[in-house]
Amino acid sequence: MRLHRLDITAFGPFGGSQSVDFDALSTAGLFLLHGPTGAGKTSVLDAVCYALYGTVPGGRQTGQGMNLRSDHAEPGTRTEIRLELTVAGRRLEVTRQPPWERRKLRGTGTTVDKAQTWLREYDAPAGTWKDRSRSHQEIGEEITQLLGMSREQFCQVVLLPQGDFARFLRADAEARGRLLGRLFDTQRFADVEKRLAERRRASEARVRDGDAALLADAHRMQQEAGDAMELPELSPGEPGLAEAVLDAAAVARSTARERLTVAQCRLSTAESAHEAARHALDEARELARLQSRFAEARQRAERLQEGAGAHREAQERMARARKAEMVAPALDLRNAAEHEHREAARAEARARVDLSGSHAGDGPAGLAAAARRATEELGGLESARRAERRLTEATEERAGLNQQERVDEDVLREADAWLADWDTTRAALRSRVESAQEAATRAEQLAVRREPAQRRLAAARGRDELAADLERARHRALASRQQAVDARAHWLDLKEQRLNGIAAELAAQLSDGEPCAVCGATEHPAPARKVAGHVDRETEERALADCRRAEEQHAEDERSLGVVREALAAATAEAGDTPTERLAAEAADLEREYTSARRDASALHAAHEELRRAEQERERRLDERQRAAVRTAARLTRRETLEREQAALEQELTQARGAAASVAARAAELERQTARLTEAADAARAAEDAAQRLKDADARLADAAYRAGFDTPRAAAAALLDDAAHRELQHRLDAWQTEEAAVRAVLAEAGTAAAAQRPPADPDAAERTAAEAARRLREAASARDAADRRSTELDRLSARAAEGVRRLAPLREEYDRVARLAALTAGTSADNERRMRLESYVLAARLEQVAAAATVRLHRMSSGRYTLVHSDDRTGRGRSGLGLHVVDAWTGRERDTATLSGGETFFASLALALGLADVVTDEAGGVRLDTLFIDEGFGSLDDQTLDEVLDVLDALRERDRSVGIVSHVADLRRRVHAQLEVVKGRSGSALRQRGD
Repeated sequence: MRLHRLDITAFGPFGGSQSVDFDALSTAGLFLLHGPTGAGKTSVLDAVCYALYGTVPGGRQTGQGMNLRSDHAEPGTRTEIRLELTVAGRRLEVTRQPPWERRKLRGTGTTVDKAQTWLREYDAPAGTWKDRSRSHQEIGEEITQLLGMSREQFCQVVLLPQGDFARFLRADAEARGRLLGRLFDTQRFADVEKRLAERRRASEARVRDGDAALLADAHRMQQEAGDAMELPELSPGEPGLAEAVLDAAAVARSTARERLTVAQCRLSTAESAHEAARHALDEARELARLQSRFAEARQRAERLQEGAGAHREAQERMARARKAEMVAPALDLRNAAEHEHREAARAEARARVDLSGSHAGDGPAGLAAAARRATEELGGLESARRAERRLTEATEERAGLNQQERVDEDVLREADAWLADWDTTRAALRSRVESAQEAATRAEQLAVRREPAQRRLAAARGRDELAADLERARHRALASRQQAVDARAHWLDLKEQRLNGIAAELAAQLSDGEPCAVCGATEHPAPARKVAGHVDRETEERALADCRRAEEQHAEDERSLGVVREALAAATAEAGDTPTERLAAEAADLEREYTSARRDASALHAAHEELRRAEQERERRLDERQRAAVRTAARLTRRETLEREQAALEQELTQARGAAASVAARAAELERQTARLTEAADAARAAEDAAQRLKDADARLADAAYRAGFDTPRAAAAALLDDAAHRELQHRLDAWQTEEAAVRAVLAEAGTAAAAQRPPADPDAAERTAAEAARRLREAASARDAADRRSTELDRLSARAAEGVRRLAPLREEYDRVARLAALTAGTSADNERRMRLESYVLAARLEQVAAAATVRLHRMSSGRYTLVHSDDRTGRGRSGLGLHVVDAWTGRERDTATLSGGETFFASLALALGLADVVTDEAGGVRLDTLFIDEGFGSLDDQTLDEVLDVLDALRERDRSVGIVSHVADLRRRVHAQLEVVKGRSGSALRQRGD
């Protein structure tokens, strides 16, 4: 990377436009950037960094770039940085403009323009610049990719800050690790350490969970085994837990099996005793049963002997009933015939009551003949009845025609009246539809304008609030800026006073015989004395702390001001410069118009529907009027036909009615007469038939009673039994026979008779003996079941514990392996003798490379005296890996870099910075860095050392590099001829460039 030209406008202390021609300065290879304190030397380097990365180094950028603008710039001049450089064989031009707060082009107040970035590339064959991008992100990624370095690496490698490397030399291993970690991006190794630690914790948690489950099974086994098992006194995660649990489980299983064997033996003995007691109880119960059976049979035989007479009477009664059953069918038939004859006689008497006197004495044949004559006369009236019904229908039809005629006249009159106003109605409805459509169109147009107006009004209100916030933020920023300037001026004054009296402060530390830190002399004849008002280190540091707090407050106020400016710019871009009251009035008017249009447009659907219904009503009324006219013509013809038909029917009915009021009345009279005659004839015939059947039944009954052995039918009827009495008598006879047979059978049993001869049985005593044996059997079975269940449960739990140990074995192996690796990478393992973390190990390798590269230049700067070496020794109880020592060739001893003097520290840190630049450059892909800057530190060197350092820097030109020295040491102006001077003035700083 080589810088060619830098253009600065309104940036930092530079109020106007300034340019730096690095090609001219690089001709000599070594150039000096000098100027008084606060003139803006560092701002030139900040401009280079801002052009490349869009930010400045460290904490100097606040407020999103708003504070980069020069306070000396004209209001209309915009801040701009343009850098022309060559990197990776490509000549590029980067232009950046930070955010800018300017006055509005219209109205009052300010607005904020967004940051702008341009990237152009020079096309050598065409001899022109070509635009590449205007995207911040694309340009940043392109520059970072070409340089191969982040902003932090660039600031450490290209803009060499000597103060940082002096602190690096004196820092402990942890501080060195942080700096090297940022430069070499070793976060991935720290992530490996973290990942291994997380995996160790996860594996340990899984192992502990497995051991906890194993212990839980062991506790359950102890509960089952009781005093036969003792748990190991180990916690989850401790070694040997699994083996101890399995051993205790094996002992518990063996004890449980022994107890099960003893319980089974006791159960067998109890079963034998119980079986014998149960057999004795069965024998006693059987003997008691047989003895009781024999005694009961003797009692039943005595009761049968007492009831023998009643049994013989029942047998005789059953024999007579069985003979009477032979007469029962004839008796039932005679009773049925008698009942039928009485019913038929009563029916004949009822039927003859309604007959006229001429037919009261007729027999069945005379009544039937009279009924036939009435039926024939009724058949002759059927035609007259049809004519009478048709006459009624015709009369009703004429009445209906008259009513329909009146309805049609009303329909025609109403339709004509409605259709007369149709044109007026249709015009009014179409007017309403058109008005509603116009309102809907207007509402849509207003809706499009309504939402932007509301957004603009909200933005205007926010703009007014932000304008007030901006004024307050500007006042705060100005006040904090003045406080920061005053605090810095106060600190610089105190620092200058302290530097003027630094000799007295150094003299206070002198001791006789000890070398002076400045000149090295051991004699101190005239040490300086402190004067009144001397400023010590503590006073200066307090002033510096006050200055930094004031600057931090100013930076915070500037950030707040930038945030408010950007928010105000966004609100102004949205709302414009129109006053809020005017926008509110316009929005309110627009809302009223929109509401009115919506209300009018809401009637469109109703108007369409009303017009459609009106047109349908018109069609319906036209159709009704036409149908009414057709019906009127048809009615005239139908009325004439009905009049002729009515006259013919009236003549026919007059002949058929006779003396009756109507044909229907005459027909009804004949129907009633026919029904009465027919009913009386049927009843007379039924009474004659029933009398004959009764006579026949009496003859059959007398014959059946004689054959059955009864003197009269009445005697046979008395001997009959109904079903219930017959069943009851038969049941008594059967029960007697059954009881008699059962008693004889029991008394004939040999076993029962033999049992009756034995002594009385005692089943209660045998039952008590059997109950005691059953109790002992249950206790033995319960003990055996408990032992079996305990043994089975212990086997199951032991198997589960063994399975858990088997599943846990890979987890335990993984935990041991991961824990060993985690401890090794974390530096806590006994195998890691130097307690060096993985990231520290990688950084130690990088530090060793940096020390080797720095030694090449340090050896020359110190005239061959000093060599930088990396040390991985442990310091105290801490860890090793990032130690840095210097080897003094004059003494041959190796010592810590913190023991170097001020001048030695400078050229050592310079050599370290140059070496680090070479290593980081190689790490970044070998990008060549042809332009370097070295900031301060040369004032601590004597003339000879300064010459040697300048020779080393001048040797960098052998690689076609140019090195810029940033310093205000006066002697360098004589030694370095190519210079870039920063001149400080009340209207801002300016740059002056002169060459060799």
